[in-house]
This record gives sequence, C-alpha cells and structure tokens, in this order.
Amino acid sequence: MSRPLSRSMTRLGLALAAAIFVADQIVKWIILTQVMVPPRIIEVTGFFNLVMVWNRGVSFGLLSNDSPLGPWLLSGLAIAISIGLFIWLQRAENRLLAAALGLVIGGALGNVVDRVRFGAVADFLDFHLAGWHWPAFNIADAAIVTGVALILIDGFLPNSQEKG
Repeated sequence: MSRPLSRSMTRLGLALAAAIFVADQIVKWIILTQVMVPPRIIEVTGFFNLVMVWNRGVSFGLLSNDSPLGPWLLSGLAIAISIGLFIWLQRAENRLLAAALGLVIGGALGNVVDRVRFGAVADFLDFHLAGWHWPAFNIADAAIVTGVALILIDGFLPNSQEKG
C-alpha cells in the first residue's frame, strides 16, 4: 500500500473517531445537565425512552462491579485496545475498515472519559418492544457496535481495490 493512501485512511479514521468522541460527550453533557435533572423515564415513542442508567461494567452491564478499581481497569483495557486499533488503522487499506476502526476508537474513548469522571458510563437510550427492553446504551456504544459490525463485514469482502 502506498504511503499517501495509508495517511488518507488514517486521517479518515481519526476524523471519524474525533467526531464520535465529541458528539458522544456533547450529548452526554446535555442528557446529564439538562434532560435528566432529575433522573426519570421520558417516553419519546411507543418503542423508545430516554432513561438514566449508570453502567459500571462493559457492554450491556457485563463484568459490572462496585470495586473502586473497576473503572480504572476497564479504562486501561479500553485505552490499550484503542492503541492497538490505532496501529491497525495506520495499516488500513480501504475506507470501510478505516471508518470502522474510527468508530470503535471514538466510542471506546468516549466511554473512558465517563469511567474516569464518574466511575461508570452514562447510558440513556432505551429501546423496547412488547415489554422487552434492550439494555440502555449511548452514542459511544452504538458507534462501537456499528464499527465492530463493519470490521466483520470488511473481513468477509474480497480483497480488492473496490473496497476503498
């Protein structure tokens, strides 16, 4: 791969990571300081609510605990993974992979800020159907899930210039 293409993919991924990070932090700030004062359930539609949930674990509350070290350990893990993804991003050969890695990096770092500031991640998007609720999540979580899905899709695509 040529160096200018590599730099272009890195810039794309980092720009998307920065956009996700900033959007996530702005929306969380609005939710925490304007919308959820006091915390409550706000019915937006018949299938979507705004709620206030503090997630002390990883995705969907997995590995949740009240240990004072928990947020720091999870933050350290997220930062280490983000560094690895950044190294991968520098080698990305197409826009799809670069964008996917940027989504995951931006989302992971957005949640790290919450863990460091609050000891937990602020989740507030609550989708539900027929009494069944998907675990509450935030923009960073949505970016991570979307990015991982795109990484998987990229892995199944044939290696060709058509991917970029």
